[in-house]
Parts: sequence; structure tokens; C-alpha cells
Amino acid sequence: MPLPDRDFQRAIELAHRIASEVGTPRFYLEQDREVTLSRDLFASEPLVAEGLRIVGRQRECPGHGRLHIEKVAIDLGALILIEEETPAEGVRRRVLLAHLAGIFHDICRTERDHAERGAREARRLLAAFSLRDDELDEIAQAIGSHEAFRPERAAASPAAQLLADALYDADKFRWGPDNFTDTLWAMVAPLGVRLEALLPKFLPGLEGIRKIRESFRTPTGRKYGPDFIDRGLAIGQRLYAELTRDGKK
Repeated sequence: MPLPDRDFQRAIELAHRIASEVGTPRFYLEQDREVTLSRDLFASEPLVAEGLRIVGRQRECPGHGRLHIEKVAIDLGALILIEEETPAEGVRRRVLLAHLAGIFHDICRTERDHAERGAREARRLLAAFSLRDDELDEIAQAIGSHEAFRPERAAASPAAQLLADALYDADKFRWGPDNFTDTLWAMVAPLGVRLEALLPKFLPGLEGIRKIRESFRTPTGRKYGPDFIDRGLAIGQRLYAELTRDGKK
């Protein structure tokens, strides 16, 4: 869907310029091996391709857009590779579950209680995949507990808990630079919101992002998550300052 006015395109270009100046989050520099492996597995797995086809059949790609779900899925797979103590022969399967959880995590994003509803819908859609019942349970549990500012719920096993925590963290990584280079625009474009109506919500939105900074759940998330958030806040603050300054000229 096209953006509602030219001001949005200018804002997006400005956000990308500022993001390039703020720099790449440390996670992608220091965990490049795991991110690359996760991306390669994501690109080569038939069940991942089928999952993407399913979400792509919707009128609008779920939630914040296809780029968002792909990034969540790949970073989630990388977190599993870093954190999971699994024999080598089982790693690919664990990463597959992570990728599927990432693909389907926002399947009901536009609905109320989207995490709970998304968990049920993902389980229904994934029932046709070659997954065991306990694997379906793990994916549904992870999706059901990925929403921000909600109490954490204990999972049935350490592996299920790790998947849930890693999905939460990979999703919240997107509250960093991605929020201003991609996610924000994917959310507002279908709504026909004009830029001048969006700007008054910028500063309260930054406060919401700041609150997520200390909520990361895995050891790797706690190590790198605040860096994502700090970079996102820096981009948002500079973007707001430049857009409002331009409006005053």
C-alpha cells in the first residue's frame, strides 16, 4: 500500500540516514556467525517457505510487515543457536521451531489480545505441518507470551522457556533502529495517517521504547537488547528534532 503523502517518504529517507550514522547494533557484529547460520537455514528450509506463503496469503502481511517477521525469525534462530545446549544433530530442528514461531508470532497482530489469539491461530495453521504435538505446544506458548508489558508465564520445559524468552527478545530487538527505519511506517501506511498527525505521538512513543530496555529475558538478550534500544532512541530523538525543526521553518 502506498504511503499517504510525500512527507512520509522524506521522513523514511531521513530515518535511514540517521540510522546509518548511529551504526549497526553490536549483536550483528559480535554474533555474526550465528546470525548468518540462522539466515542460511531460514532460506533453505521448505517448512519456512510454506509458513511465509501462509502469512503472505493474508490481505496485509501480519502485524508490522513481512520484513519484521523475517527479522524476528532470523534473530530468534540466532538466539537459539547461542543459548541452546543441544547436540549438533538437534540444532537444526530447534532453529526450525524458532523460525516458525517468528513467522507466525504476529498472525493476529491487529486483533485484541493478539498474542493469545495468535498462539491459537498459529497452532491451528501449523497442525498441517510435520510437527509433533509438543513442538506445536512450544511454538504456541512462545507466541502467547511475546507481548510487551505483560506478566511472564512459566513454560512446560527449559527448552520451551528458552524459545518463549528468545522470541520475546528477538521481537523487542525490533524496538531499536528498525522501529524508525521500517516498523513505524509499516504500521501507519495502511491507516492513512498523515505525518503531522503522527508527530505529537513521537515523544510518548519514545517513553514506551525506553521502558522495554530492561525487560529482555535471555542472557544474550540482556547483553545486547539495551544497545538496540539505545540506538533506536537516538534515531527517534534525532528524527523528531529534525522533522519538527523542518515544520517550524
